[in-house]
Amino acid sequence: MTVALSVAETIPDGVEVIAFLVATGPTLLGADDAELTAVLENLNFDGSAGSTATIPRPEGGVVVVAGVGVSEPEADDLRRAGAAIARQAWKRPSIAVMTAGLDAGPIAEGMALAAYRFGKYLADPKAPQIESATFVGGDEAAVARAGVIAAAVHLARDLVNEPAGGKSPKAFAELTAEVLGGVGVRVEIIDEVEAANLSLGGLLGVAAGSDEPPRLVKMTYTPPADVEPTATVALVGKGITFDSGGLSLKTADGMMTMKTDMSGGAAVIAAMSALPALAPPVKVVAYVPMTENMPGGHATKPGDVLKIRNGTTVEVLNTDAEGRLVLADGLSLAVEDEPDAIVDLATLTGACIVALGSKIAGLMGNDDTLIARIQSAADAAGEPVWHLPLPSAYRKLIDSDVADIKNISGGKGGGALTAGLFLQEFVGEVPWAHLDIAGPARGDEDDGPNPKGGTGFGVRTLVELLTTWS
Repeated sequence: MTVALSVAETIPDGVEVIAFLVATGPTLLGADDAELTAVLENLNFDGSAGSTATIPRPEGGVVVVAGVGVSEPEADDLRRAGAAIARQAWKRPSIAVMTAGLDAGPIAEGMALAAYRFGKYLADPKAPQIESATFVGGDEAAVARAGVIAAAVHLARDLVNEPAGGKSPKAFAELTAEVLGGVGVRVEIIDEVEAANLSLGGLLGVAAGSDEPPRLVKMTYTPPADVEPTATVALVGKGITFDSGGLSLKTADGMMTMKTDMSGGAAVIAAMSALPALAPPVKVVAYVPMTENMPGGHATKPGDVLKIRNGTTVEVLNTDAEGRLVLADGLSLAVEDEPDAIVDLATLTGACIVALGSKIAGLMGNDDTLIARIQSAADAAGEPVWHLPLPSAYRKLIDSDVADIKNISGGKGGGALTAGLFLQEFVGEVPWAHLDIAGPARGDEDDGPNPKGGTGFGVRTLVELLTTWS
């Protein structure tokens, strides 16, 4: 559900929850209330990070307090406190949050992000009942921005959580066009015939085993007419709507979450949906190749050779390393737009989860300045990333005897890095960065502003990157 976010100078009449952030002490932040401070001291509530308490109000409703620990909280401390307030106030429709002197944006963002559930297929979805949140003393522009970002993340989560049967490549592409066309982003859908004309051999090779025809969606955001673009940035997202592994078939357990293998594409689409409202001064061109990876009778076989859009030939030794094949076509198209930078997102390798766990994305690339930009954006957005190397000594591991390169490494270990080196073959000299979001794209439990299931990871980082580009 969507929470209506607003700003006021005083607490609105009739709100059911009044919420405060508390530092250690306890010390109220965003407001002064000696009586409440005394109550918290009597309750031994110390304001430590992650702590919460609910206190009945004599006149009705409740006070909710969320601890942030430090007296000068950073954006992610505020974001997590906002999420904690939303979970404590789950069954109450109206909230007023005291935010004078605080950055209300991250608080609002955390609340709106935590107030999400995918209940489309549940008879009783048990959705949060929060309808509105007012930020007393907050900045209106910051809260409005938070609402735009939260709506974009909700879109990504809805796309990721949708079962594969409800998001065939054709349906996924059409929904993208409907959503983005409604906000002013230009969308072009490339079908299987045009994909063949464009020599998208990676996309067509992965799609060969499925009865569902592939699609590639191109999206273009142009700044307002009175704004001269400062740069052109290209985004590419992996859009595998279901990944069985192809003829290199996954196990039954391995397929259980493979409806989420389009999380990178969902993040790109959702980020694009936010741009018209935020109006960054950059032109953004985005590509999401969409297909299933299935083991049908026409499926690509291990040992087959595919020819990518840029002319590179690839020996496919493992059909379950399919994401890099469709991204190769997307990256090749992006290079042709002559952008100033390219960023791709993909649930690409289990090896990245082995290296960094389930909460941190791997960040790789060929340009230190772009890497630093993305690291800074991710830090500000509260989406952890870790810079991994692309060792030139590992490049020989993807040499093939029969084609220009092969789609899996000839060595053991370093699978996330050799996947990155594979992608690097398709970006030429353009500054490029790759985010392997295989771990944080979905969660097994609620964690701060992220719910169980699809998290929408990457949307906030992309929005921060593009809106702060200079």
